[in-house]
This record gives sequence, C-alpha cells and structure tokens, in this order.
Amino acid sequence: MNEFFKKASSKITKLSPEQLTSLIDALYSENNGLHSILESLSTGLIIVDNDWHVIQKNKAADRLLLLKHRPNENSDGSYVWDCIENEDIALFLKNSSRNRNTNVSEEFSLSLETGVRFVTVTVLPLVQKNIQEKTKVCTSITGSIITIDDITEKRQQEIILHRMESLASLTNLAASVAHEIKNPLGAISIHIQLLQKAIKKARSGDGLLPQPKFMENYLDVVNEEISNLNKIVLDFLFAVRPVHSNMELTDADKITERTVEFFIPQFKENGVELKTELCRKQQRILIDEKLFREVLINILQNALHAIKSASVKDGLVHISSFCDGEKYILKISDNGCGMDENTASHVFEPYYTTKADGTGLGLTMAYKVIKEFRGDISVDSKTGEGTEFTITIPVPQKSTKLLGEK
Repeated sequence: MNEFFKKASSKITKLSPEQLTSLIDALYSENNGLHSILESLSTGLIIVDNDWHVIQKNKAADRLLLLKHRPNENSDGSYVWDCIENEDIALFLKNSSRNRNTNVSEEFSLSLETGVRFVTVTVLPLVQKNIQEKTKVCTSITGSIITIDDITEKRQQEIILHRMESLASLTNLAASVAHEIKNPLGAISIHIQLLQKAIKKARSGDGLLPQPKFMENYLDVVNEEISNLNKIVLDFLFAVRPVHSNMELTDADKITERTVEFFIPQFKENGVELKTELCRKQQRILIDEKLFREVLINILQNALHAIKSASVKDGLVHISSFCDGEKYILKISDNGCGMDENTASHVFEPYYTTKADGTGLGLTMAYKVIKEFRGDISVDSKTGEGTEFTITIPVPQKSTKLLGEK
C-alpha cells in the first residue's frame, strides 16, 4: 500500500478528479484502520515529537495514566509530562527529555480508588523513513514512543507466590510447636477436671472440704499456667502470621529521611548524633511504606538503647544507602554497647531479648517485613564497639532488556 501511495503522489498532478477521490478514500480507509488498531491495543501509547509535545495517544494511555487533560490527536502544544497526574512518571519523562534518553524503561505504582496498580513506562525512539531522492532513503528520529504496560497481575502473583513459599517453610515449625503445647494443655485440663470432681463429691457427702490452700491454690496455679501457655500460642501466631502489606514502588530514601527527622529531637536530647548519607538516586523499590518505617523505628530505638546502655559520651548513629546492581542496600550502625557473637546470632528469633522490658518480637517483626519485601536483613556486632544492621531489597527488574542496555 505504501508503494501505491508513493507512486500516486509522484503523479498526483496528472490524476483525474475520480482518481483523486479514490486516492483520498484509500488514504482515509488506511488511516482509519491504523487508528482502530491503535485504539484496540491494551498497551497504552503516547506519541510525542522531538520537543516532547503530544502528537497522538490511545484510550489505554488515558485509562492507565489518568491523564489530566486529553490532548487531541494533533499536537496542542502540551508537554507530555504536563498531561500526566502521577508526579514520578512525569519526572521520569522530563528527565528522559532533558538527558536525551532513548530505550529506557522504569516501573511505577499508581494509587487509585480501586487499589494499587503497577505499570511499566518505556520510552522508545520514533524512527521515520525519509525519501530524499528517487532511490535514496534515509531514516531519522522524529520523536519518541511512550508505552505503558499494566503489570499489576504479574506483581501480585509474585507477592502471593512469595507468601505461599514463606508459609510452606513454617508448616513443620508450627506443627511441632502445636504438638508441644497440646500435651501440657491436655494434662492441665484433666487435672482441673479431677479436682472439680473431688470438690463436688466432698460437698455431696459431709460437706467438709480441705483448707483452701490445699486445693484452690493449686487450681490457681493451674489456671495461671494455662494463661501462660495461651500467651505462648498468641506470641507464636504473631511471629509466624503472614504480614499484611500494601506493596508499592516507593523511594526508600525519602521514607528514611522522614523517619530520621522524626527521631532527631529524641536523639539530640540524649546526646546522640544522627548522620545520614543516602544515595538519593530516587530508586523505587517494591515495599510497604508503613511497614518499612516500622522496621527503621525498631532498629533506631535499639540503637539508642545500646548507646545509652554503654554510656557513650559522643553517641553516633550512621545511616547510609546505595545501589549495587540489582539491589538497594541500607546500613544502620551505632557505636553502642554491641553484642557478642552468640547474642547476635539470635537477635531475629522470637522472644529473644536482652532488655528487661523487651518482648523479643521487635526484630522478629523486622525480619518478617524485610522477607515480605523479598529482601534480607543481617547484623554485624562486636561487644563494646557497636552494631550494624544491613537491609538488602531487590530493585524491580524488567523481564527483557531494551536495545542499548548492557
């Protein structure tokens, strides 16, 4: 068809009115067909010129990005980032324009009324053929193609699969703990029943009962043990129950900065300096902002407690982050009392604590949360020198690499 239009355009002055009408009808039919294909795609498409003004877009782009206003198919002079409501995506496109990036792709999360959706936004060069002479054809970049793919279902399936794997690893542990608890509970229950029967039988006879301390006190002890066992069960369920997270692609450094700002007055009051060295690359990782903040709070509170316990004159907590290939790494260190090797090896275990008023579940929860993020957390500590926690979380990767990537 392109060859037909090329030949027709070279002879357009020689065409009759009927032939011109036929040519225009053919052009309209072809354009309408291409437009129908564009609108039928589930992938969002936005076409921009070299100045990043919107030339064309389809309905999928409107639906996925919730554009602020609807640019016409012909350019209305709007920059593409001015049409996009999500600030992170708008900034990504603006930076791509400023840095003249092509063949770049990044994932984003969109908080909508219907829930969180994940999209991949890709910028590709718009290459067009130009005919300079009869036989000479050259290509040039006349703009960019922006594609938007909805990957929500894929990300949700990955999260569900990870949770199922985590639950499977806990099955044997839960079964053995339940077995250990079941036996003493059964024995306690039987003894209570026997005591109750003895009391009932005595009352139906001469009505005389042993002194209260002989029976009732034992019953109190049994009931207390039942309460203790019940607490063990509840704590165990807390330790193994799946974390309910609302995963979004979020800038972890921004969360860290806000959390540190919250703690500065408390640390300053205790003579402890909070120092941060964050990578500031606006690297988004798949986490739950609230849970990530809870992890930071727990570690910072432990750091403050360790420094106060050691009575350090110039207390210091250092927080740093960097990206290493496909991983985001956050380190939190303090110059507090530190831990010996044995204590450090148990800090993430349920109920293990060195604090008089501690529950032993804070770092267990931190461990669970980071694992929910498909990451890892480790500790390195020396008695009298301090402690360093290292959190590693994967950076979401694309399933395929684009041209020009290494």
